Amino acid sequence: MPRIEFYVLSSATPAERLRAACQLAMKAWRAGLPVFLRGADAQQCAELDELLWRFKAEAFVPHDLHQDDPHAPVVIGLDEQPVAEQGVLINLSPSLSPFIERFSRIIEIVNQEPDLLTACRENFRSYRQRGYDPQRVEL
Repeated sequence: MPRIEFYVLSSATPAERLRAACQLAMKAWRAGLPVFLRGADAQQCAELDELLWRFKAEAFVPHDLHQDDPHAPVVIGLDEQPVAEQGVLINLSPSLSPFIERFSRIIEIVNQEPDLLTACRENFRSYRQRGYDPQRVEL
């Protein structure tokens, strides 16, 4: 059963949420875990792809879009089935992944934007209804 955590940011800035996702992806990759960054839409996936190239000048995070290389250490996608199992899912989509059981850890990143707060609260309830024990982590 995956460990599920809701990382809560104090700001409502979408850019800070994406930056936090990149930092968490880098940390998981450095720990040797496969990472699936699940975007809300194709535009957000493209933003994540670009941001992973430049968010830390002194670091490189090997990544690719799912359609280009589903075997990359950090994969950016939507609802594609991940190739690697027991990795980390960083979910930026307002809905649950259809592949929850394929991950050992799921991270939902929450900021203070009202619509996102509502969606994340619903996700929290959905995880509980499915028998998971999601935890809240303040950033």
